[in-house]
Amino acid sequence: MAGDAMTAAAAAERDDALEDFTGKWRARWPEWSVAEVFVPRAQRGTAVAWASLQQELTDAAWGGSDAAPGEAKLGWWIEELQGWSQGRRRHPLGLALQRQAAPWKALAVMLPSLRDSRERPGDRNEAFEALTPLAEAIGAIDLALFGPVPGQLAEAAVAPILSSLLEARLVLQGDAAVPLSVVARSMARAGEGAAAEWSRELLAQWPARGGSTVPRRLWTALAHTRLQRGDAARPLSPWTALLAAWRGARN
Repeated sequence: MAGDAMTAAAAAERDDALEDFTGKWRARWPEWSVAEVFVPRAQRGTAVAWASLQQELTDAAWGGSDAAPGEAKLGWWIEELQGWSQGRRRHPLGLALQRQAAPWKALAVMLPSLRDSRERPGDRNEAFEALTPLAEAIGAIDLALFGPVPGQLAEAAVAPILSSLLEARLVLQGDAAVPLSVVARSMARAGEGAAAEWSRELLAQWPARGGSTVPRRLWTALAHTRLQRGDAARPLSPWTALLAAWRGARN
């Protein structure tokens, strides 16, 4: 009896730890409570855990004024993800993700490119190219976890992920995320500012297709709609989120 109670207590503690991490992502994206109705019920927990892991990684790369803590955290995640591919896990998110047959080691290999992306890019091409290896690794995991939307090629995954990553970087870094060429152009025009100029550029090149899996299409649609409304960090109203998610799911 005592052993059963201890086992139950340990399981509850692990579940609480997992909820702490997924709760951070849900707090940043409260629209998901509306949008997730388009995801098969059996995939919803995996979708939230995978989105939470991506947030953990991008927060480490681009969050805060000091790069050192984030670099250390990404180094830890490289080791953790390599362990997942070998059947080991330490992080609570591993409870939901580690046993999934996905290329976690390939993601670990690409994390140094995310770490190195903290420096301001020179121009738009550099901003996109710096994150392309990471986007490819993320796209491969999307497909492994959720399966492709019928008729969609794996190559269709990368462009929406790149756009969403750059939107997330803009939220975390503000003007520091804007390429130097865009900053210079913004100063010459004396307009709304570099971040607004970069937002318009991101919207202008945003891919028509939202991704190769249903969760990715929803995440992309929510990020795109936030950016369209002028504040990438501001949650959408429930009705706006529902419309964006519906369009994204059927795209």
